[in-house]
Amino acid sequence: MSRKTNVLFIVADDMGYGDLGAFSEGRVRTPHLDRLVAEGVCMRQHYSGSPICSPARAALLTGRYPHRTGAVGQFEVYGLDRIALRETTMADMFKAAGYTTGLVGKWHNGALDARFEPNARGFDEFAGFCGGWSDYYDWHLQTNATVNKGDGRYLTDVLTGHACDFLDRHRADPFFLMLAYSAPHSPFQAPGPLVERYLEQGHDRIVATTYAMVEAMDSGIGQVLETLDRHGLTDDTLVLFTSDNGPAFFNPPFMLAPGESTFNERFNAGLRGSKGWVYEGGIRVPMILRHPARLPANAVNCSLAHFTDWMPTLASMCGVVPVGANALDGHDLGDQLRGEEPGRPPRRFWQWNFYYPSVSTNAAVRDGDWKLVRPMIAGTRYYQNPDLFVSDEDAARTAAFIEADIKHKEDPASVTELLPVPNIKYPSAEKPQLFNLANDPEEQYDVADRHPELTRKLLTELETWFEGVEAERKTIDDPLHRPPETIRTG
Repeated sequence: MSRKTNVLFIVADDMGYGDLGAFSEGRVRTPHLDRLVAEGVCMRQHYSGSPICSPARAALLTGRYPHRTGAVGQFEVYGLDRIALRETTMADMFKAAGYTTGLVGKWHNGALDARFEPNARGFDEFAGFCGGWSDYYDWHLQTNATVNKGDGRYLTDVLTGHACDFLDRHRADPFFLMLAYSAPHSPFQAPGPLVERYLEQGHDRIVATTYAMVEAMDSGIGQVLETLDRHGLTDDTLVLFTSDNGPAFFNPPFMLAPGESTFNERFNAGLRGSKGWVYEGGIRVPMILRHPARLPANAVNCSLAHFTDWMPTLASMCGVVPVGANALDGHDLGDQLRGEEPGRPPRRFWQWNFYYPSVSTNAAVRDGDWKLVRPMIAGTRYYQNPDLFVSDEDAARTAAFIEADIKHKEDPASVTELLPVPNIKYPSAEKPQLFNLANDPEEQYDVADRHPELTRKLLTELETWFEGVEAERKTIDDPLHRPPETIRTG
């Protein structure tokens, strides 16, 4: 009997197109990722499910828009990152098909409650952290139910070691391994010699350190690929590499050195925006696939793809049956990956803002070459903006969040209960924007005034989609996923 197809799914954190050697115009060194580009299929119109961490990962893991899953924000101490217990994950699917399942690295889809953690969501093994970020030297790593404190080694190297160990131990088993590196998410820390090389090229500290973090991750990916080679697993393993969202240019002040700006922009291949925004720079992310037995090498695929597509696509490519009762939003990309022309791609939708979802801000729909954007309302990207809070008590809740968030990263056992979500208000929405991505991939020319009927049509479709996913979210019977509807606009 032929061996089942193994899956190694590698996810970077806050890595954009411009952070990949093949697309960075020489700025950063990623020889092992570049090798994957040469040996596999590189997708150039591949989209995350959200411009922010937790909702994006929820879409990837469930094949459903993140609002449906309850994961609408990145703050684990509020519980807004959690995937509802009624959802089925990619790991559940592979486990039901007889695969050994493992997660190494960042989870960020449920903490402070074992019911929402990886071992309860389909992963047989977990070695990583449940929150949104970790120090790279003073880390706390959870190995199933045990938490171990950092020993001075660099976190990226530690995660690589756990991944290689998983492959060594399960080389004879069909496996699904998700390797979710925290790099290059802040805090900005990397081995000194790597940083120095990028400083010598004229980059500031944050950009130089970011590139060094990417290069260290790339080195780890090389070790993992070598482990597959050593065990003769390369032909039997589908390798995927992506990032959860675009690069982070906006960074919290407490993660910066004195005098450093909260906004640090770097090269992103001409895409507008970054992490947090629904412009292309926030949601359009790399995707590389390699499977020598079934996929072409050195191929570029320019057809539309979305995070929700990977659940049904992997099910089809690996011959496993999706499990669970929830309808998927994604589509099987198998024919597309093998070079066949897809039919008209479905419309895709995005929306994200702090605390309470609102279609009035930072939402988008793509339909063919057209993309409609409801811009992020000015002043709402910064979650500590005092103008957003309904009362002084709500502002105090955010101050308490910052303290609890840092404590949880420094010592996960120090925080055990969720905090109440602040009540917020929003200013009035801004005018919708319309872009033709075939002619304007950098989203520089808003043509909404020239196409009023199309703008109205796409806006209606976006609002209809939002009403549907929000209605489903509100049926989640866990009150932690149903904050009071106190957001106000206008």
